[in-house]
Amino acid sequence: MLFLIPVINRAGPEKLYPVIEEKSDIYTILKLSQYGLSDEVFRLALAGRQKLETAGQLKNPAILTIVDFSQSSKQKRMYVIDILNQRLLFNTLVAHGRNTGEEFAQHFSNVSGTLKSSLGFFVTKNHVMGATVGLSLIIQGVEKGFNDNAISRQIIMHGAGYATEDFIRKTGRLGRSYGCPSLPPDLIKPVIDIIENGSCLFIYYPDPDYLKKSTLLS
Repeated sequence: MLFLIPVINRAGPEKLYPVIEEKSDIYTILKLSQYGLSDEVFRLALAGRQKLETAGQLKNPAILTIVDFSQSSKQKRMYVIDILNQRLLFNTLVAHGRNTGEEFAQHFSNVSGTLKSSLGFFVTKNHVMGATVGLSLIIQGVEKGFNDNAISRQIIMHGAGYATEDFIRKTGRLGRSYGCPSLPPDLIKPVIDIIENGSCLFIYYPDPDYLKKSTLLS
């Protein structure tokens, strides 16, 4: 049996893709290559998620969020995937840090005050209401030396007016954050509702040092 399910937040008419009720290749079923996500990045995300689940760190292991900072900021480079039910729930824009790069991300940090994004695996926590950015999601970095200062740096997922198609039309690229993965304002609530409280978030860039030293990818 198969069902037709919508993919959310793509330009143009809503498309329907089949979800097959059997163990199969999720990457192929969801046609993730058509949305710009490489098989390599997807496999890395799955590997780290599996280690976190095995270690008992995920309360919501069915949901996997991937941010692919190797892509242009003009691309919808964040993917929220329901692994259990084989569904692509969201594919949306996401901003990187001000000092991480302009259109393309290049530089990353785990240090406060750098205004740079951090790489690696995070576990989502609870939502909060920020004084300046409104509804936000706390994300806990779980990779020492790469993102474990995320909470002390106040790196959160929140909505921002600079993370929109309109901003791209005006400036030629997405705006930039203080290091937070910022989303279009109209999507922050529905995304948080799905991914909060113990799901896996993977922020990727082909940084040789990270790929070599990450204990979740080794």
